[in-house]
Amino acid sequence: MLAGFNTLQAQDSTLIGKPINWDLVKCIDYAKKNNIQINTLRLSQQISQQEYLLSRAARLPDLSGSASQSFEHSKTNGSFNTNISTSSGSGFTASGSYGLSSNITLYNGNYLNNNIQQKNLSVQSANLNIIQQENDITLQITQAYLTILLDKENIIYDTDLVNTTQAQVKLEQQRYNVGSVARAALIQLQAQQANDQYTLVNAKNTERGDLLTLKQLLLLPSDVDFDIVKPDTITPIDSVTAFHAVEQIALKNRPEVKNGELGVQIAQYDIEKARAGYKPTLTAGASLNSGYVSGQGGFGSQLNNNFNQQIGFNLSVPIFTKRVVKTQVEEAKINVDQAQLNLRNTKTVLSQTVERAFINVQNSKSQYEAALEQYKYSKESYRIASEQLKVGVANTVDFLLQKTLFVQAQQAFIQSK
Repeated sequence: MLAGFNTLQAQDSTLIGKPINWDLVKCIDYAKKNNIQINTLRLSQQISQQEYLLSRAARLPDLSGSASQSFEHSKTNGSFNTNISTSSGSGFTASGSYGLSSNITLYNGNYLNNNIQQKNLSVQSANLNIIQQENDITLQITQAYLTILLDKENIIYDTDLVNTTQAQVKLEQQRYNVGSVARAALIQLQAQQANDQYTLVNAKNTERGDLLTLKQLLLLPSDVDFDIVKPDTITPIDSVTAFHAVEQIALKNRPEVKNGELGVQIAQYDIEKARAGYKPTLTAGASLNSGYVSGQGGFGSQLNNNFNQQIGFNLSVPIFTKRVVKTQVEEAKINVDQAQLNLRNTKTVLSQTVERAFINVQNSKSQYEAALEQYKYSKESYRIASEQLKVGVANTVDFLLQKTLFVQAQQAFIQSK
């Protein structure tokens, strides 16, 4: 984890102080590599992989060694009688024992095999969790990216409005200077110019805020000068795929559905693992042992003489478990029912989401077409009103009304686009 964190820090440090301009694909790729939630799920996937390897290793025999060495100091007191005389003294006695032992499970109600299959499904589920999180961050990045595109479009149009208004105010000032228009008309245009300038400033501020939002989603350092690449054009789709076709594609391919299906299978393996508690368990074991005691012969000869080998089998048959196994089986069945309900809920929510998105696409398409027509006519009306104001055949109030209608149509068009 520390190595991965250091790598991430190293990647980010290379961006500091450099202006970067990324398109949508680059933003999504960077987020998939550096997003904390995704990397957390990757670590969880690695844990699942280790648990799977551990479950496979459970079928192998184990092997352990043991060794003990002891030293004993003893002291004797001298004595004398008519038959035997002994002398007092002390000494050390060394002894040791050494052994190897191994055990293997031969049969346990197929618990080990079911556990291996279950852990394998858990690895697949962890992979799907990563894909699902990548999908979620992709949607977030895409929405933030499109919001910035909207801001940039607004800035372009608002800048054009400010430039146009400045030219109109300049012309109206000249007319006022020669006395051809009233001061009220000039004030109205100057107020409109100030309002357009304010709108432009707000649009730029909004863009900065939305760029910061995307930058934070990407986990970019604060010192990075970040901006996005604006595509040359955005072309709305011409046709929409039928709803049921889209729904079936989603139900078949979306990772949350596949994950729900795996959840049911994982829960079903818990039933089989619990039922193994009703069945006997057969294990085999073997051991090699030897030892020596000082003063009773040579070290090598003692190890050879004391060397013994043992092999044995152990059969354990459950007879009465005080309902422990039955409870575990019933709880596992309940978990299967819950997993099936979760899968059903996932499919229902996904179908509703697809249907809502489908309707939004249809509405957006029709709204875009209507907004485009409205924008064309409002733009032409605004152009005519501008020309009429320029030659003095239209009053300021009528012109500002046409401009307001044009701005509203323009905003609707940009939003629907």
